[in-house]
Parts: sequence; structure tokens; C-alpha cells
Amino acid sequence: MAQPLSQPVARPELRDYHDEEDDYNDDKDGNTTYSQFACIGVGFSGIALGATLKRWHNIQDVRFFERRPDIGGTWSANRYPGCAVDIPGFLYSFSFAPNPDWTGILPAADEIRAYLRRVADRYGVTARTSFGAHVIACHWRSRSRRWRLVVRYPDDGGRIVRHDCRFLFGATGVLVHPKDPGLVGLDSFRGRCFHTASWPADLDLSDKRVVVVGNGCTASQVIPAIIGQCRHLSQFIRSRQWFLQSPPSFTIPPSVHWLLAHVPGLLSFLRLVVFFVHELHGRVYPMTAAGHRRRAAEASATLSFVRSTAPAQFHAMLEPDYAPGCKRRVLGTDYVRSLNAPNISVTEEPIVEVLPDGVRSRDGAFTPADVIILASGFLTGRFMHGIDVRGSDGRTLDQHWKQYGGAEAYNCCALSHFPNMFMLLGPNTITGHTSCVMAIENGVNYALRVIRPILDSPDAFVEVKPEAEARYSRDLQQALGKTVYLSGCISWYNQEGPDGRKWNSISYPRSQAEFWYRCLFPVRRDWNYVGAPHATSRSKPTLLAVAAAVLGALWLLWRNRGP
Repeated sequence: MAQPLSQPVARPELRDYHDEEDDYNDDKDGNTTYSQFACIGVGFSGIALGATLKRWHNIQDVRFFERRPDIGGTWSANRYPGCAVDIPGFLYSFSFAPNPDWTGILPAADEIRAYLRRVADRYGVTARTSFGAHVIACHWRSRSRRWRLVVRYPDDGGRIVRHDCRFLFGATGVLVHPKDPGLVGLDSFRGRCFHTASWPADLDLSDKRVVVVGNGCTASQVIPAIIGQCRHLSQFIRSRQWFLQSPPSFTIPPSVHWLLAHVPGLLSFLRLVVFFVHELHGRVYPMTAAGHRRRAAEASATLSFVRSTAPAQFHAMLEPDYAPGCKRRVLGTDYVRSLNAPNISVTEEPIVEVLPDGVRSRDGAFTPADVIILASGFLTGRFMHGIDVRGSDGRTLDQHWKQYGGAEAYNCCALSHFPNMFMLLGPNTITGHTSCVMAIENGVNYALRVIRPILDSPDAFVEVKPEAEARYSRDLQQALGKTVYLSGCISWYNQEGPDGRKWNSISYPRSQAEFWYRCLFPVRRDWNYVGAPHATSRSKPTLLAVAAAVLGALWLLWRNRGP
């Protein structure tokens, strides 16, 4: 039987929660808790927030709400075979919690989960987390100048609690809600069918005929991991990918772990080297002559790798008709090699119908199946999705974003009329070439710098000015229009706005060093501070000098836009 792509949570009627004067909000039964900070989600973003609050301000008055039974976010949800990070672990980790003990260059998911648990425990995040907590509403209450959260616990008889906070952080992630591939007849299938984000722990693929739908990052990890178990694997490609060669796969010896742990500065230097190498990869994005040359060189190298590794019968299906970088590139060494297995078949013919014992494709061919694996990706461009978030003007997030044409946020984290609220890994934070953990840390640091002037003023709040948000959003989309992201491919980076225009709510069009610099110095004139004076000084001259030096070094790598 087909497994639902997501488990919907029954939502009580919210109309009673919208009015600040009703009994629900009056809290006559005393069933409302309070913390200075509240955070929805405990993956990399939530843990970064909790750790930084403690490191910078020794603030522990924070409550985390996590709908899953464990911390980890997407790394808690995704437990499919072969699941691993595609960025070196020395960069895909917190700068304040470096890990010298990664067993390989690209750590597997279980290593990432263990790392996150250690960091969360060290900074007290786990102890302040409510698990199985589904936040269904967040409303700003103008009189009290507080956010009110409505939280439901489905595993506790549907119990509903209220929680108030001064500062609200959304750390709900980007790749959260599985995308329905829209296959007709899926419910009629008699075998097992599931999305990779809901991989059954008891699944046995021995002697099974397996259908895999998709060929992006997830499918390219799953297929090499299970091809040896299946009787036969049939892959249905939905769109072509650029498959890059993966870094060398080897076990890092204990002697290297010892050196990284004991030689002062060595681990930090390695992290910096990895960062700069990945920033070089970002030079394929600008739609300039130099960017075109780099894309052509990358395409040539990638096609050479594919043609020398995969069977000739698959070459055409592995050669995209769009420029490298338009979609997220896939590390595919193991996948491309797995195409040589005798028990694999690949087709670009779309599935038109799922039958009780298999699938039928557009060319009329029937493919028998015992298991159907949906590697169809996730719904993107939706932030704090499924939560009724309402700001000071009573509008929801979707209503707010309708005026722009898609999801957006000032400096990737803030919205006008949503006071004291910040999104972590929010709209236009991600790049296609480097670690999102750096972007998460930058976002956390920026938000805490913005609210620093009002931390000791209990009735104060801050919100970005509407004109500053509009200007930032316009400039960002214009910058994205000069990159390969909007060059014509179908990508989860892009959505179609109501007027038919492409809207990119995922990608950041510049380097992560530039974003780091932006996050060092909040532009105070772009913010309304209410109820407390705020600092006007941007920062110390020494910090400016350091930032200028780093940006100058990056300029030599990034700003090569010659003819």
C-alpha cells in the first residue's frame, strides 16, 4: 500500500485564536507558558540559535518546539540508505563547534545526527526542547507586545497549549515537506510505496523488483546503496542532471584526527581552505563571459567523466540541455558507476499509471514492481509552511508575500509587520556550491545583533521598515536575474509567480563571504525600534579591517567577470 507522503496533523479551528479579546487569549485557565525566546524547529538552525544565545549573552530562557521525536531536522527525517552530506564535514559544521573526528570527507547521516546531538546537549538545547510539538499558529499580540504560539501534541491526546514569547524564530527548514509526484493510481499499488524521507526501518529489498522515481541528489545516493540488494531496479528519470565527480572516498586515519584536535589552528585553517575552494565553485553562476567559460569547462569535464564511466546506452540521458548551475549539481560518482550493474534499467519515459503490481509508462511498457521509492524531492519556496503566522497587521505570511510575487525576506530573515520575528535559513539564503551551515550561523548572528539594543527593555520591539524590505527584495531578484539560476531550466530553486514570472525564493546570488559581511553590520536606519533607544554605531574599526581583508581576498576569487 502507498504510504502517505506526509502525516497531516488535525488542526483545531483557529478563528477563536485570531481575536485578542477572546477567552482563549485571555488565558483565564492559566494554561499559557512563557519564555523570552521561542524557536520552531531543532535542526542545524535551532541548535545554532540556542548555542549562540548562551555563548553571547548566557541566555537560556528559550523554549524549542520540535514536531519530531528527536533533534536534527532534515537529518532526523532522512534515514534512507546512502544518505550523506555533499559538502565536506569540516565546513558542514558549526564554526564554534569544530569536529576533528569526521571519519570521511563527506560524513554519512548517522555521523551528522550524532554531531548535532553532542552540540545540542553541550549547550542545553535538548533539555529545553518540547518534542512531538506541532506549532499550528503564531500570532503577534499588539497590546502585550508578545508572540502567542498555539502548540498541539498529537501523541498526547491532541493536547493544545499556548506559549508566549518576546522573540520568535522560525527554524523549520527548507527541504521538509515531501513533494507528491502526482502518479495516477498510486493508492492501488499492492506493494510498499514511500517517499525517501519516510524510509521504513524494517524494509527488506532482498529479491525485490524496485522502481525508483527521480534522479536528483537523493536518488543518486539511494541507488548505489541498494542496487546490490534488489533483484532488479528500474529508475524513471524525471529530468536530467549534471553529475559531478565526488571527492575521494576514504577513511580519515586516527593520526589525522589527532593532529586536527591538538595542533593549534590547524582545523580552523582546513575549514578556511575548504571554504575558499567551494567559493571558487560559485564562479559558474554569473551570466558573464567569464561565467560562460567556466560553465563550458565544467560541462566538458563532467560529460567526459560520465561518458568514460557509464554504459553508452545511458549517455544521452545523462547529458542535460541546460547550463551547469541552473539546478543544484549532483555529486554522482557512485551513481554513475552503479549504472554498470546488470540488474538496473533507466528510462526517461514518464509513468502514466500505477497498477497493483507495477507501473505503466507513456510508451505503453509495463514495469513490474514490489516496491516503489519516491525520490521526488520536496515542496520548496514555502517557509514556516503549515503554520498560521500572523503579524501586527493581521495578515498571514502568504498574504504578505502575495504583494511581492513570492516568498522573500529582508536580509533573508525579516518581514515588515512581523515584529521580533526572524526566519533562519529563510528565503534566498542558500547557495548551490557551499555549506548552508555558514549561512545559518550568519543569520543567527545577524538577528541577535539586530535585537541586542532591546534585549534589556521588556516592552520594546523591532521590525524592518516596509520600504527597506521592498528595496532589498527588488535588488535581490534583479541580481538573481543576472545569474544562471534563471536561465531557463526547471528547478526547485524557482517558482512561478501569479503573473507568470519566475520567482527565486531559494538562492542567494552572491558569495557567502559577502553575506557574512552584511550580517556583521545591521543597517539601523532600515529598522523601526519601538520602546527603547538603540545604538547607531555600526562596529569597531578593527572589525571593519578584518572584514575588508577577508572580502578583499575573496574578490580575487569571485569578482573575475572579465570578457
